[in-house]
Amino acid sequence: MPDAAPSPMSRRAWIMILAGATMVTLSMGVRQSFGLFLTPMGMELEINRQTFGLIIAAQNLLFGLIQPFIGAMADKHGAGRIAVIGGLVYAGGLVVSALAASSLGLMIGFGAMVGLAMSGVTFVVVLGAVGKIVPPEKRTLAFGIVTAGGSFGQFLVVPAAQALLDAYDWRITLFILAAVAALMIPAALGVAGKPPARGGVEGPPLKAALAEAFAHPSFWLLNFGFFVCGFHIAFVGTHLPAYLRDLGLSPSVGANCLALIGLFNIAGSWLWGAWGSKGSKKNLLVLLYGATWMVFLTLVSVCAATLADSRMGRSAVRLGLVQGKEARAALLAGRRALAALLETRLKADDGGVTRLVGIVHVAGLGGFEGNYRDGTPEYYLREPVVSDDAKGVGPLMMG
Repeated sequence: MPDAAPSPMSRRAWIMILAGATMVTLSMGVRQSFGLFLTPMGMELEINRQTFGLIIAAQNLLFGLIQPFIGAMADKHGAGRIAVIGGLVYAGGLVVSALAASSLGLMIGFGAMVGLAMSGVTFVVVLGAVGKIVPPEKRTLAFGIVTAGGSFGQFLVVPAAQALLDAYDWRITLFILAAVAALMIPAALGVAGKPPARGGVEGPPLKAALAEAFAHPSFWLLNFGFFVCGFHIAFVGTHLPAYLRDLGLSPSVGANCLALIGLFNIAGSWLWGAWGSKGSKKNLLVLLYGATWMVFLTLVSVCAATLADSRMGRSAVRLGLVQGKEARAALLAGRRALAALLETRLKADDGGVTRLVGIVHVAGLGGFEGNYRDGTPEYYLREPVVSDDAKGVGPLMMG
């Protein structure tokens, strides 16, 4: 007998796919921009990278731990209601972070509230709702479209967030992103309702289903794959922008790098989604996770080599001023100082030429250009402040 023709997707299914993709675009896009805030938040709130990393780690941990419970609630009460609550908590978490005066405020906003909210506005709720209304043979493609929404959000929101940081401070930027996150609330109407499962019998109780899953090796292999995926995404998104600023690059470079990752992930989501509809999903996952491991290992190796090659760090070690862990701390401190100098003292003049500003003209003693410098505080306070003086440009070039 010839194979039955594939079932077409209904208008309702397409509405749910597009609404879900919009939610994932906004939620994942805003989330992937958090690494851009590491440097400005750290400087103002006096928190180090370990603390900021811990906050993002708590966010990801809560995001993962609560997903089974959020999924069960969405099945019982409807995906739309859960998504509305998630959107409200998400926007609220950004507002709390914008008002934070210490790492505790960031832990509550960025860590707890956003971490909890992510489960309600991303894949577990959206894909669960989409999977119930889409024909089985179309699910991989539909899931690929929704997943591509997260990548599009990274491509769209991250550069926009950096532009806001360039124009305003980080607190105003977070308020604006909170307003953007609130747009997930009307988008949740598109996934509202509890569409019935398409045929089949009701599955076993939760306890029995978990026992069966825990006994299956594929379950643990899949979880390990998701662990690898989540680790490298969170690691790169959190630390790459600050690392590039340490190297003296513009903050926009880090934002553009994250945007490009999202752009190419869009193509990947469509490509792998289409492949998964026709070929072996197991072989596809092996290929994807193997390639991810190789690329990430290469990235870490290049970054480590660049870090070890820092001129500032090498000089301190060569002179015997610092050793071991102190050498690494000195290297990182020097890079942060250089990044801050480039950010605050390199300005474009009216003609568009970049100048190094804020340099005291002459700080010597004795006579110079008809003036006598006696070394008093009054002398130093009235000395002209100029641009592009050798005493500033020279050390900058050495750094």
